[in-house]
Amino acid sequence: MNAVLSVGVALLAGLLLTRLFTRLKLPDVTAYLVAGVLVGPYVLGRLGIPGLGFATSEEVDGLRFLSDIALGFIAFAIGSEFRLSSLKKIGKQAVVVGIVQAVFTTLLVCVFLFILHLFLGEKLPVPMVLTLSAIAAATAPAATLMVVRQYKAKGVVTEMLLPVVALDDAVGLVLFAVNFGIAMAMVSGTASLGSMLLAPILEIVFSLILGTLLGWFLTFLERFFNSNKNRLCLMTGIVVLSVGLSQLKVHLGGVTAGMSPLLVCMMLGTVFCNACPLSEDLMEREDHWTAPIYTLFFVISGAALQLDVFRDVACVGIGIVYILSRCLGKYFGARLSTGAVHCDPRVQKYLGVALFPQAGVALGMCLQATALGAQGQLIRSIILFSVLIYELTGPMMTKIVLTKSGDIQPKSPEVEHRRQLKLEKAEGKR
Repeated sequence: MNAVLSVGVALLAGLLLTRLFTRLKLPDVTAYLVAGVLVGPYVLGRLGIPGLGFATSEEVDGLRFLSDIALGFIAFAIGSEFRLSSLKKIGKQAVVVGIVQAVFTTLLVCVFLFILHLFLGEKLPVPMVLTLSAIAAATAPAATLMVVRQYKAKGVVTEMLLPVVALDDAVGLVLFAVNFGIAMAMVSGTASLGSMLLAPILEIVFSLILGTLLGWFLTFLERFFNSNKNRLCLMTGIVVLSVGLSQLKVHLGGVTAGMSPLLVCMMLGTVFCNACPLSEDLMEREDHWTAPIYTLFFVISGAALQLDVFRDVACVGIGIVYILSRCLGKYFGARLSTGAVHCDPRVQKYLGVALFPQAGVALGMCLQATALGAQGQLIRSIILFSVLIYELTGPMMTKIVLTKSGDIQPKSPEVEHRRQLKLEKAEGKR
């Protein structure tokens, strides 16, 4: 019962805090994350009052299945943006930008951390440098999508941003496979580099195959239902099923590979939006009722942030270098690649900043990195520290650059006046 009460308190805290953050002109995502910190183990949870926040990190971890489902819907929504009509226009550019900026970021972070290694020695060993630089490629599609939807962003930067963010995860998995495989071989001396490189590649392949099959399955079943209510239920069931199936392990030739829920659900959304004639209308309806799930996802994410990482001075120092070098990599990597493929000047100028947020995929990678032993634990602390900074500042920066690029249009005085009249009328009725 306490868990249910805590979830209710968390959801209300997130919604109420948006009223304050709206006055500060900050995105709702930031309000949800801050609300999560407040109801988490380090603030209200520390009071020990049953139901008033989450008392321990274990309680937050117990709600992980809700976060997994919410992330599945977010990935499904991002996948639905990959319509062939838009991919024909920016598909080649998005692929080039997605790959180049990710690789450039990994290389730049690797250079900066290696220079730091020369000063710190064994406090920052080479396997850690390789692993952290690979994790740097990943971004956070969830926060980006929420900002885009809240402000109804539409324009050249948004059109390029969503596919690039989606590609980042696939490219990041490959880069992580290479670097982490080398790191494990350096630490253990007995690890099979080939099997370590093969497992993440199989993860990508199996994820795309499963997402494609489920996309066609959803499109096939949809024709047997006539009401939008039943179609939405069907779509929800398939997304949840996709999240569940993606958590299975596949064994092939002595290699055990998992699947990425993000890639599975992205591919599901991509196939569905291109194969089903009614997909656009159904996705619009789905946006309305999934809002509470998204809110809860970000509040739980905020509650899961580990504030005690600030106690480790070495972690904070390495984390600051990691954050700054990753931001430089994303910005200049995007700037160079968008210029090379002749993107709109606004895309060249603003895309890199919108790629700063980092969360879920990076956390998944750092969990795998714990196989490095003590080095893996320090990697986890550094990534937790960086995620805390990125998640609290990233959505705000994304909103700023989308506004400057013209993708987020300020409300006209007429629209604002009509909204104020409606509010006054509603207050009069009360």
